[in-house]
Amino acid sequence: MTAAPVLTAPSIRRRPRPEPARRTVPRRRVDGTVIDAVVLDPGIFGVVPNTSLLHQVITAQLAAARSGTQSTRTRAEVRGGGAKPFRQKGTGRARQGSIRSPQWTGGGVALGPKPRSYRQRTPKKMIRLALHSALSDRAGENKVALVDEWSFPAPKTKDAIAALSALGLDGKVLVVLGPDDGIPDRSFANLPDVRTIQSVELNAYDVMRSDWVVFTDTTLPGESASGSLDDVAHIPGPSDEPVEPARASRPAARRRTRSARKSADAATAADTATATDADADADAAADTAAKSTGAAKSTTARKSTRSTKAAGARKSAAEDTTDSETITDSETTESAGPEAEAAPAVEDASAGPHDEEEGAP
Repeated sequence: MTAAPVLTAPSIRRRPRPEPARRTVPRRRVDGTVIDAVVLDPGIFGVVPNTSLLHQVITAQLAAARSGTQSTRTRAEVRGGGAKPFRQKGTGRARQGSIRSPQWTGGGVALGPKPRSYRQRTPKKMIRLALHSALSDRAGENKVALVDEWSFPAPKTKDAIAALSALGLDGKVLVVLGPDDGIPDRSFANLPDVRTIQSVELNAYDVMRSDWVVFTDTTLPGESASGSLDDVAHIPGPSDEPVEPARASRPAARRRTRSARKSADAATAADTATATDADADADAAADTAAKSTGAAKSTTARKSTRSTKAAGARKSAAEDTTDSETITDSETTESAGPEAEAAPAVEDASAGPHDEEEGAP
């Protein structure tokens, strides 16, 4: 008796995820002095960015920021129009019931917008993963900076500009501050390319719209560890040339002037005309070669036909000559009669004994 087979649940196939990358950034002071190196949390700064998730979360965030207070009036909400403008029949015009219908000037709006909420429900796990993807993208481009603290004695924009220059930060900068960083918040307030945000409000949209993300020891998310400066890919400084972000630059084709576009169009037209002329010449040469080949073939065919006809004529003439000679021989034989037939017999009889004698031993 055989044992019953054991039924096992089907295994769930999961797509293997790559291991988080280990990235290191230098830890510096406000004046640009490098203190040491810090290893960022791989689960936050080393994951593979999920672009589709970033798009969904950022779209939901921008939609939730809409006030949704737009409104239009329908024909029932517009004042007036209670009476019929003219009688139903006899005027020759289309029948109308109110001067506040959508087809009338000053009438209501058909299917117009009304106040509503554009908010989308987004799970918290998706929001967290989108933030990690954005931070990993900036860390992968070496666009994450770390300072020990913003040691400004007083709120001054001059000190903030000097600190950014010493740290080598250019472009749009996102400064992540803590609850006690009131002085640096006021110092960066007047700079148009610098945006400050509290660490608890850090989101994927603000990270993606900035070129640099600057943290302090108290606002750096995740668990950090001490590292070696040899692992740091690049330490920006005031001597570095400012690099324009790739997504902020416009395509070269849009920067072309009108004259450059005209020159390019003229060159393209000239190349097209040259190519057309070359194609026409090639077609003409091909036609000429085909015609010459056809003429040669026709000449050869005519010569072979003539040769065949001449051979046939010669053969016919030879057959006619043979037939005539045959007719002449038959006529000669008939005119000779029995004499011509007996002569050979006599000659044979006369020649027989002589031959026998000559051949006797």
